[in-house]
Amino acid sequence: MTENLQPVNDKPVLVAGASGFVGSHTARELVRQGRTVRVLLRKSSDKQALENLPVQIVYGDVLEPESLLVAMQGCGSVFYSVVDPRFWLTDPGPIYRNNVDGLVNAMDAALTCGIERFIFTSTMGTLGINPDGPVTEEIEFNWYDRASPYIRARLQAEKVFLQCCREKGLPGVALCVANTYGPEDYQPTPHGKMLWDVARGEARFTIDAGAPTVDIRDVANAALLAEKYGRAGERYIISNEFISNRDFYNMAAAEGGSKLVHVVPRSLAYGIAWIAERLLKLFGQKDYLISTDAVFLSNVFQEMDNRKARTELRWNPRPIRETVRDAVAWYAQRENTKSAR
Repeated sequence: MTENLQPVNDKPVLVAGASGFVGSHTARELVRQGRTVRVLLRKSSDKQALENLPVQIVYGDVLEPESLLVAMQGCGSVFYSVVDPRFWLTDPGPIYRNNVDGLVNAMDAALTCGIERFIFTSTMGTLGINPDGPVTEEIEFNWYDRASPYIRARLQAEKVFLQCCREKGLPGVALCVANTYGPEDYQPTPHGKMLWDVARGEARFTIDAGAPTVDIRDVANAALLAEKYGRAGERYIISNEFISNRDFYNMAAAEGGSKLVHVVPRSLAYGIAWIAERLLKLFGQKDYLISTDAVFLSNVFQEMDNRKARTELRWNPRPIRETVRDAVAWYAQRENTKSAR
């Protein structure tokens, strides 16, 4: 199913996962464009990222189907950015429940409520590896044997999403999003915190690796463009520049007036992670961040071809240098505000 979506109407829209980095920026961009915005939050959600935004809050959970029906009632579009990012969990059960089962519940609710657009925030982790050049949407996933439970869960989520589009007529579009950076990172995200730690001189080391990046504001813009121009049942790579850790973090260090980072060989990082994993298991520890999977993932994603998004969605992302500049400035301002209290 690859039909073009129709022009956007003026019905309210629902942002699910609006307390997160992608969801909050999507809600902010929708408000900026004059849309009527409803957000689905759990009562325990941190609302910092939504402060002063004129949005209607509906409390619920993607694992509670009835709350989804209430949240979607009367809406034209759903922007779904719910994700459980805890790749470090020893028990993958919650990752599958939140990332797969929750999405299935949301899609069922969307079909029941007659939702006209369903924009799903997926990940570049569902894309295949291309040893001969940039990655495109047409390359099927081809590294299952090296994929962590988190990646497998996200892959399964995207598969059931695209299957629902094909077989049940869900008017959905999937966005395969790269590593996100930018301002208003309230949580903050782990990779955003690393950028800030380098900028303020708290972190001086990085692995000899690289990754595709994208500005969080450009992700939100891509979501709205996908609502308007995307083809149902298609996925789009939302990734801008591929950059080495050395260049990326030294850019952050320069913005923050800190010293340049030292680059650690991946082989050394892998060896340290291998030893740490075994010691942690020996002492019965669970849910640890240091892992060989994390080292592998630090360099598995290479250059990505975003021509489909640029052409079909009319997407035009900003340079990474602008992203780093604005992110560092925001973190610094937030730090100063905290200190002044």
